[in-house]
Amino acid sequence: MRTMIDGLLEYSRVETQGAPLEPVDLNRILEDVLEDLQLKIDDSAAEIEAESLPRVRGDSDQLRQVFQNLLSNAIEYRGDDPPRITIEAERDGSSWVVSVHDEGIGIEHDDAERIFEVFQRLHTADEHPGTGIGLALVRRIVERHGGRVWVDSEPGDGSTFLFTLPAVAQ
Repeated sequence: MRTMIDGLLEYSRVETQGAPLEPVDLNRILEDVLEDLQLKIDDSAAEIEAESLPRVRGDSDQLRQVFQNLLSNAIEYRGDDPPRITIEAERDGSSWVVSVHDEGIGIEHDDAERIFEVFQRLHTADEHPGTGIGLALVRRIVERHGGRVWVDSEPGDGSTFLFTLPAVAQ
């Protein structure tokens, strides 16, 4: 219950306690997240590949939470094989589209929108622990940054979570 309350507090504070948006290097944020998740990565024998990521306008602490949640989910919702995760970014006008692809269990098309709502879980806590707040928090953070988030997925074929962030003005 305490974890759920803490998650709700974090969710409710995205707008009010976020830092000003400034140029941040997503490579550094990802490095920090990978260091934080190292035990989980080692335990699952996860392979994580990332191409060079861009600088964007953002709140580094909140973007760290986005990567933390997406990578934790990619490791948790794996199939029988060790997780394989790929992180990429592509420029699209004044924004970057960042993708986190896994080869995990996937998501039914009908659930692709629902998973971003608070407390919406597709599995029981016995199957996969969690509060059902992680992806809702990802959406709220990305929207605070003026972006959007969505998932492309097929059951058994993995998932690709994509989100947009504003590019740093040149």
